Amino acid sequence: MSAPEQTGSPAITFLRRYWLPILLAVLAIVFIAQNRDGTSTSLFWFSFNAPLWLTLTVVTVIAFVCGVLVGRRPSKKA
Repeated sequence: MSAPEQTGSPAITFLRRYWLPILLAVLAIVFIAQNRDGTSTSLFWFSFNAPLWLTLTVVTVIAFVCGVLVGRRPSKKA
């Protein structure tokens, strides 16, 4: 058996493979852009005031980094 041939441009192949992450990233960007008011945020004993868009961006970046790190774990093979 041979590998299936890929037809179409690399851009189309990329979009077919990553359409869901792209959609989620666009939704996150729109959500962050629409929430620009200031807010008070507390984490343990720290409390600070910051624009909500900045807080949401920091949390999104932290979640992205966690996802990348989890994705890099080697798979266990029996």
